[in-house]
Amino acid sequence: MNAPKPAVILIRPQLSENIGTTCRAMLNCGLTELRLVQPRENWLSDKAIAASSGAEELLKQAKLFDSTKDAIADLQRIYATTGRNRFMVKPVVTPKRAAEEMRIHAANGLACGVLFGPERTGLENDDVSLAETVITVPLNPDYCSLNLAQGVLIIAYEWYQAGDPAEPVAMTKGAAPPASKKDLNGFFDHLERELDECGFFRVDEKRPGMMRNIRNMFERADLTLQEVRTLHGMVHELVTYRHRKTETAKE
Repeated sequence: MNAPKPAVILIRPQLSENIGTTCRAMLNCGLTELRLVQPRENWLSDKAIAASSGAEELLKQAKLFDSTKDAIADLQRIYATTGRNRFMVKPVVTPKRAAEEMRIHAANGLACGVLFGPERTGLENDDVSLAETVITVPLNPDYCSLNLAQGVLIIAYEWYQAGDPAEPVAMTKGAAPPASKKDLNGFFDHLERELDECGFFRVDEKRPGMMRNIRNMFERADLTLQEVRTLHGMVHELVTYRHRKTETAKE
């Protein structure tokens, strides 16, 4: 069985040579799918190819995306890497634990991806909110700085070492497949529009944090496609009822 391998997703990488060394780290551990979101420099530059040290095929096959949402749309399980507390309600795991989980997801046919942020600042909170789980590397608390390729290599190495689980863990979900990130983001956009329309966001500066919290609640629910469709229908009916009630009050 050829279980899907996790995609490595670099969000707004700054230096082309760091993309090259990332490809080298990936290929060391058998990962072959690189996705790039708004890279600052040309990932096929001479510097990137030289830094890849023979892994230039991964550079050539890299997929380019305009946004993080687009880059993860076809995936079903997303991990976000960060070294600091984002004050979000999410599971936080080590690379070893994440690798074990991703192996189980892969054995069940679920496509996974791991998000890595820009070299200088790391992932933004809005990117982290798109993931179900956060990966943090336990290192010397007095000095825990990693470069991009080092971070990728640690997680890729744990994936490689984890091997295939003896027995995949399954959850009974009937005939409905797990919702893709595209399905979930479509629901979040629908919900945000209607919450905006009904005046739920009363304080503009609190809006981003409130939406991240709402997203995190639903991300943890491990929704199926049918459940997402049901949620769409619930929001639609609530809006329809509100409009009907308003029209009746005017008569």
